[in-house]
This record gives sequence, structure tokens and C-alpha cells, in this order.
Amino acid sequence: MKILVGFSGGVDSAIAAYLLKQEGHEVAGCFMRNWDSFANNDFLGNPTLDDNICPQEKDYEDALEASKIIGIPLLRVDFIKEYWDNVFTYFLEEYREGRTPNPDILCNKYIKFASFKDFAFSRDYQMIAMGHYAKKVFYNGHYYLKKPLDLEKDQTYFLAALNEEQIKVSLFPLENILKKDVRKIAKDLNLNIANKKDSTGVCFIGERNFRLFLENYLPAKKGDIIDIATNEIIGQHRGVFYYTLGQHRGLGIGGIKDKENKGWYIAKKDVKNNILYVASGDDNQYLYSNKAIIKKMNYIDKEEIRNISNIKIKFRYRQKDIRGDLKLIDDDTALVSYQKYKAVTPGQEAVFYSEDDRLIGSGVIDEVYFNEKRIN
Repeated sequence: MKILVGFSGGVDSAIAAYLLKQEGHEVAGCFMRNWDSFANNDFLGNPTLDDNICPQEKDYEDALEASKIIGIPLLRVDFIKEYWDNVFTYFLEEYREGRTPNPDILCNKYIKFASFKDFAFSRDYQMIAMGHYAKKVFYNGHYYLKKPLDLEKDQTYFLAALNEEQIKVSLFPLENILKKDVRKIAKDLNLNIANKKDSTGVCFIGERNFRLFLENYLPAKKGDIIDIATNEIIGQHRGVFYYTLGQHRGLGIGGIKDKENKGWYIAKKDVKNNILYVASGDDNQYLYSNKAIIKKMNYIDKEEIRNISNIKIKFRYRQKDIRGDLKLIDDDTALVSYQKYKAVTPGQEAVFYSEDDRLIGSGVIDEVYFNEKRIN
């Protein structure tokens, strides 16, 4: 089979390509360039941009060397316009509304498994493959994603917006392998990137001081930090866009006279009036919810999730699954009820799993409630 692998310059995509080649497939790698640091003038806040070589170009050099060691050709393609139009513009619009989007999910939906897929098929490749830790399964007449063997590296959350057609034409060679074994294979091959650390920055933009990066596009505007319980002004923020619900660090609020020092947490953002509301202590009532309206629903089988109880839910990547119930209001909207949970954040993705860990649906958190009272 002729397969094009998304080749990022990291160890996971390199070993994904190697495993497919070992199976006897005709494999090529392809490096995607989706962000232009020079054209976008975003050096501010990115200490790795030095010597006129941006991180993406260093990744390309790593990918080129790795492809030579593995013995596959490496293509290169630019999706800069597609990334700006479909991912980054939405990302900025959501921040302007005071929400916290997840660009990696959009990047997978519109770039890695859409623009890249179209590019591969236009060059007669039959399938695409990625170095994500996820499993593809066929169940009850449909293709689903499922959690992989290595649950510590599970990346199905970031793939939750894919549709069935995208899943059908994709391969995930790392679905049944542990990360430590990926590293071992890379070392045995004397791969140049065997010990390269995993990327943790925004998809294709890289690692940087995120607040300084956002200031390039959303200028800072200072405003009041208010205690949501007493309505007292207790500090000043640097720009309401730059904070997220539940955030504890970096608020610049120290000890306050006549107030017990239990730590401050962001409870609400008022973008219109440029006010940041905080609550004292991580167990305060203002941080918790037990219901949410989910928009932009994505699912494989509508009948499976129309009205389903006791499913597994993730509201952010690293959290443990919690239990809850889902009811479709219409094709695009769902009501989710769950056990009391902290800092469910509008703009982030809610991801739903079956008992056997199939990814059965997802959507964007829109409104958050505690019982019947809206809290966002």
C-alpha cells in the first residue's frame, strides 16, 4: 500500500513511518509547514527564534535527517493560508470572546486530516498515517477512534473532531506500542531524534511565552481583578484575554489584608467590561458546575449518542474521565449532566467515550451551569 506519513521532525512520526515500512508498505514522509514566524512577526515571546532559524525549520532539518536514516523520501508542503483561515482566525476570535479554544483539535480536523489528506490523495497515496497515540477500530458498521495501548500518551482527545471519512483513510501505527518502546526503537536505529523531547506548544506555532505571543494579536488592556464573593477590587490584570477559568498561577495577587490566604482562582471573565473575577480557595462554589451545553457536536453514530447515560467524559486533555449523561437537543447541540466538577471551560472540547473506550462524540463547551444557574 502507498502511504504518506505526516512527518513532523519528532520521534513518534518517524517511528510510525519506520513501522509501516517494516510491514512492506511503500512509505514516504511529508513535512507540513503551516506557520510563518517571519511573515507574522511573532518573535516576541519566543526565545527559540534565534540565528534566523525558526523552530519549524529546525524540525524540518531533523525530519530530513531522520527520513534518510529510515530510508524513505521526504516531501514538504505549505498549508500556511489554510492554517490561518481555518485554525488561527478562529483561535483569535474565541479569545476575543473570552473563551479558551483548543487549536490542536482544529489543526487536526482542518490541516493534518483534511488539507494533508487531500494533498496525499492528489499524489496517488492510498492512505495517510500519523504518529498519534490512538487506535482505529471498526464497530457496528462504523470506523471509530479508540484509546491506545499507552493510556499515558492517549491523544484521542486532540482527534475528537475528526469525522468518519477522515478516520477511515488514516492509519495510527503507534496504536499498540508504548512510548518507551518507541524511544527504544529509535535508539536501536541510531535515529538522530531518538532523545528529542516531545513538543508541548500550540500546534505548529511552537513553544513560547503564550501571553507575549497573544499580545501580537490581542493588545494588552489592564483592568480590575474583583473578588466574586464580595465584589471588592483586589488587584489589576494585564488583559482579560490572557487568562483561563480555574487558573491559579500568574495572577499577581499576593497576601491581602483581612483575607485568609487560601489562594486565588479565576472564576469568571467579563470581556465586555474588562473585569477578571476570582474566588478564594480551590474548593469554592464559584469554580464548580454539573451541567453544560455543548455546541458543534461531532459524532460517528447519532443513534448511539442520542440519549446515553453513564458515559465517560473528558473536559480537558490530562483530566481523568468522569461519568455523566448526554442528551442531544438537536443535531448540533447536546446537554451534558455530570458529577460536580471544577473549571469546565467554555471554548474547550468536551469528549465522550463509551464503556469500551471508543470515542463516540465531542463538541465545544458553550454554556456552563451549576444546577440551573449559569456560571459563565
